[in-house]
Amino acid sequence: MTGKKLIISALVLALVQIGFLSWIIAGRAAILRNGKEVLLKVQPVDPRDLLRGDYISLNNNISRIPVKLIANVPQSKFSSDDTSIVVRLKKGADGYWQPAAAWFGQAPAPAGPDEADIGGRVAEGWDLRDPEATIAPDYGIDRFYLPEGEGMAIQDDMRVRPFGIKLALASDGTAQIKALMDGDKTLFEEPLY
Repeated sequence: MTGKKLIISALVLALVQIGFLSWIIAGRAAILRNGKEVLLKVQPVDPRDLLRGDYISLNNNISRIPVKLIANVPQSKFSSDDTSIVVRLKKGADGYWQPAAAWFGQAPAPAGPDEADIGGRVAEGWDLRDPEATIAPDYGIDRFYLPEGEGMAIQDDMRVRPFGIKLALASDGTAQIKALMDGDKTLFEEPLY
Protein backbone atom coordinates (compact mmCIF):
# COMPACT_ATOMS: atom_id res chain seq x y z
CA MET A 1 0.00 0.00 0.00
CA THR A 2 1.31 3.42 -0.80
CA GLY A 3 1.72 6.09 1.84
CA LYS A 4 -1.19 8.12 0.44
CA LYS A 5 -3.59 5.14 0.57
CA LEU A 6 -2.47 4.34 4.10
CA ILE A 7 -3.18 7.89 5.27
CA ILE A 8 -6.61 7.89 3.59
CA SER A 9 -7.46 4.51 5.18
CA ALA A 10 -6.42 5.78 8.62
CA LEU A 11 -8.53 8.93 8.20
CA VAL A 12 -11.58 6.94 7.09
CA LEU A 13 -11.19 4.60 10.08
CA ALA A 14 -10.83 7.55 12.47
CA LEU A 15 -13.96 9.20 11.02
CA VAL A 16 -15.97 5.98 11.40
CA GLN A 17 -14.89 5.66 15.05
CA ILE A 18 -15.68 9.30 15.80
CA GLY A 19 -19.04 8.95 14.06
CA PHE A 20 -19.94 5.86 16.09
CA LEU A 21 -19.04 7.51 19.41
CA SER A 22 -20.94 10.67 18.43
CA TRP A 23 -23.99 8.55 17.56
CA ILE A 24 -23.95 6.91 21.04
CA ILE A 25 -23.56 10.24 22.83
CA ALA A 26 -26.22 11.97 20.72
CA GLY A 27 -28.69 9.12 21.39
CA ARG A 28 -28.23 9.44 25.15
CA ALA A 29 -28.50 13.24 24.96
CA ALA A 30 -31.73 12.99 22.91
CA ILE A 31 -33.35 10.87 25.62
CA LEU A 32 -32.22 13.25 28.37
CA ARG A 33 -33.43 16.28 26.41
CA ASN A 34 -36.72 14.97 25.00
CA GLY A 35 -37.72 11.93 27.10
CA LYS A 36 -40.72 11.80 29.41
CA GLU A 37 -39.66 12.51 33.00
CA VAL A 38 -40.59 10.20 35.85
CA LEU A 39 -39.46 10.25 39.49
CA LEU A 40 -38.59 7.02 41.33
CA LYS A 41 -37.96 6.56 45.05
CA VAL A 42 -34.52 5.08 45.85
CA GLN A 43 -32.68 3.51 48.81
CA PRO A 44 -28.89 3.27 49.23
CA VAL A 45 -26.86 0.11 48.63
CA ASP A 46 -23.09 0.75 48.18
CA PRO A 47 -21.12 3.93 47.42
CA ARG A 48 -17.73 3.00 45.90
CA ASP A 49 -16.28 1.64 42.67
CA LEU A 50 -12.50 1.32 42.80
CA LEU A 51 -12.10 2.09 39.10
CA ARG A 52 -14.74 4.77 38.52
CA GLY A 53 -15.08 6.49 41.91
CA ASP A 54 -18.04 7.28 44.14
CA TYR A 55 -21.50 6.17 43.15
CA ILE A 56 -24.73 5.21 44.73
CA SER A 57 -26.27 1.93 43.77
CA LEU A 58 -29.95 2.56 43.25
CA ASN A 59 -32.48 0.15 44.61
CA ASN A 60 -35.63 1.92 43.45
CA ASN A 61 -39.34 1.30 43.78
CA ILE A 62 -39.46 -0.52 40.42
CA SER A 63 -36.43 -2.74 41.09
CA ARG A 64 -38.73 -5.65 41.96
CA ILE A 65 -41.98 -6.26 40.10
CA PRO A 66 -44.69 -8.62 41.45
CA VAL A 67 -45.39 -11.49 39.04
CA LYS A 68 -49.12 -10.71 39.32
CA LEU A 69 -48.49 -7.42 37.42
CA ILE A 70 -47.23 -9.28 34.34
CA ALA A 71 -50.28 -9.61 32.12
CA ASN A 72 -48.99 -12.13 29.58
CA VAL A 73 -47.42 -14.98 31.59
CA PRO A 74 -48.45 -18.26 29.91
CA GLN A 75 -50.10 -20.70 32.35
CA SER A 76 -47.61 -23.43 31.45
CA LYS A 77 -44.60 -21.13 32.08
CA PHE A 78 -42.84 -21.91 35.37
CA SER A 79 -39.78 -19.65 35.14
CA SER A 80 -38.59 -16.68 33.15
CA ASP A 81 -36.38 -16.80 30.09
CA ASP A 82 -33.75 -14.17 29.33
CA THR A 83 -36.26 -11.79 27.77
CA SER A 84 -37.35 -8.18 27.49
CA ILE A 85 -40.03 -6.66 29.70
CA VAL A 86 -42.05 -3.45 29.57
CA VAL A 87 -43.28 -1.98 32.86
CA ARG A 88 -46.06 0.59 32.75
CA LEU A 89 -45.64 3.32 35.37
CA LYS A 90 -48.28 5.64 36.83
CA LYS A 91 -47.65 8.72 38.92
CA GLY A 92 -48.63 8.31 42.57
CA ALA A 93 -50.14 10.94 44.87
CA ASP A 94 -46.67 11.47 46.44
CA GLY A 95 -45.15 12.40 43.05
CA TYR A 96 -43.22 9.13 42.67
CA TRP A 97 -44.12 6.81 39.81
CA GLN A 98 -45.18 3.24 40.60
CA PRO A 99 -45.47 0.06 38.50
CA ALA A 100 -49.06 -0.53 37.38
CA ALA A 101 -48.71 -3.34 34.81
CA ALA A 102 -46.03 -5.26 32.93
CA TRP A 103 -45.64 -7.41 29.82
CA PHE A 104 -42.95 -9.70 28.50
CA GLY A 105 -41.97 -8.43 25.06
CA GLN A 106 -44.05 -5.38 24.17
CA ALA A 107 -46.98 -3.54 25.71
CA PRO A 108 -50.26 -4.26 23.88
CA ALA A 109 -51.09 -0.54 23.62
CA PRO A 110 -49.17 2.72 23.99
CA ALA A 111 -49.00 4.37 27.40
CA GLY A 112 -51.64 6.99 28.12
CA PRO A 113 -50.86 10.63 28.90
CA ASP A 114 -50.58 9.98 32.65
CA GLU A 115 -48.49 6.82 32.13
CA ALA A 116 -44.99 5.93 30.98
CA ASP A 117 -43.38 2.68 29.83
CA ILE A 118 -39.88 1.64 30.87
CA GLY A 119 -38.13 -1.22 29.12
CA GLY A 120 -35.78 -3.70 30.72
CA ARG A 121 -34.53 -7.27 30.66
CA VAL A 122 -35.44 -10.15 32.91
CA ALA A 123 -32.82 -12.79 33.56
CA GLU A 124 -33.51 -16.48 33.18
CA GLY A 125 -34.82 -18.47 36.15
CA TRP A 126 -37.26 -16.21 38.03
CA ASP A 127 -40.22 -18.16 39.49
CA LEU A 128 -43.43 -17.25 37.64
CA ARG A 129 -45.78 -19.75 39.33
CA ASP A 130 -46.42 -17.76 42.52
CA PRO A 131 -48.33 -14.51 41.81
CA GLU A 132 -46.95 -13.07 45.07
CA ALA A 133 -43.35 -13.69 43.94
CA THR A 134 -41.31 -10.86 42.44
CA ILE A 135 -38.84 -10.53 39.59
CA ALA A 136 -35.99 -8.02 39.26
CA PRO A 137 -35.78 -6.47 35.79
CA ASP A 138 -32.57 -4.73 34.73
CA TYR A 139 -33.39 -1.27 33.33
CA GLY A 140 -29.77 -0.08 33.15
CA ILE A 141 -30.40 2.60 35.80
CA ASP A 142 -28.85 0.96 38.84
CA ARG A 143 -25.90 3.34 39.45
CA PHE A 144 -25.44 7.09 39.66
CA TYR A 145 -21.84 8.33 39.71
CA LEU A 146 -21.01 11.28 41.95
CA PRO A 147 -18.13 13.69 42.41
CA GLU A 148 -15.33 12.17 44.49
CA GLY A 149 -16.01 12.21 48.22
CA GLU A 150 -19.80 12.69 47.91
CA GLY A 151 -20.93 9.03 47.98
CA MET A 152 -20.77 8.27 51.71
CA ALA A 153 -22.46 11.54 52.78
CA ILE A 154 -25.33 11.05 50.34
CA GLN A 155 -25.70 7.39 51.29
CA ASP A 156 -25.99 8.40 54.96
CA ASP A 157 -28.56 11.08 54.10
CA MET A 158 -30.59 8.53 52.11
CA ARG A 159 -31.09 6.53 55.28
CA VAL A 160 -32.91 9.39 57.04
CA ARG A 161 -34.97 11.13 54.33
CA PRO A 162 -36.49 10.30 50.94
CA PHE A 163 -34.34 10.50 47.81
CA GLY A 164 -35.31 9.86 44.22
CA ILE A 165 -34.00 9.76 40.70
CA LYS A 166 -35.52 11.67 37.84
CA LEU A 167 -35.53 9.58 34.68
CA ALA A 168 -35.93 10.54 31.06
CA LEU A 169 -37.75 7.85 29.09
CA ALA A 170 -37.59 7.55 25.31
CA SER A 171 -40.70 6.47 23.43
CA ASP A 172 -39.27 2.92 23.16
CA GLY A 173 -38.86 2.68 26.97
CA THR A 174 -35.10 3.28 27.07
CA ALA A 175 -34.24 5.05 30.35
CA GLN A 176 -31.49 7.49 31.28
CA ILE A 177 -30.98 8.93 34.75
CA LYS A 178 -31.45 12.67 34.45
CA ALA A 179 -30.95 13.81 38.05
CA LEU A 180 -30.50 12.71 41.66
CA MET A 181 -33.13 14.30 43.88
CA ASP A 182 -33.15 14.98 47.65
CA GLY A 183 -36.89 15.39 48.14
CA ASP A 184 -37.79 18.25 45.77
CA LYS A 185 -34.20 19.53 45.53
CA THR A 186 -31.97 18.52 42.59
CA LEU A 187 -28.58 17.45 43.96
CA PHE A 188 -26.84 16.40 40.74
CA GLU A 189 -28.01 16.66 37.17
CA GLU A 190 -26.53 14.69 34.28
CA PRO A 191 -25.07 16.86 31.54
CA LEU A 192 -26.36 16.25 28.02
CA TYR A 193 -22.82 15.71 26.67
